[in-house]
Amino acid sequence: MFKWLLLNWQSILVGSILLLGLVVIIKRMIKDKKSGKSCSCGCEGCALSSQCHGKDKKDSEK
Repeated sequence: MFKWLLLNWQSILVGSILLLGLVVIIKRMIKDKKSGKSCSCGCEGCALSSQCHGKDKKDSEK
């Protein structure tokens, strides 16, 4: 097992870095979605704007 790790440490390192980058990207996407930043265009003509932005939905329910 130790020999295999020594022979493949470069691939393991690159794979770990890529996995870490993927985790960071997914966390950022989740954070943006929760804060309402997931939309990249204007929402005035969007049929799903009430589902996209939690704040707007909460304000309209009051």
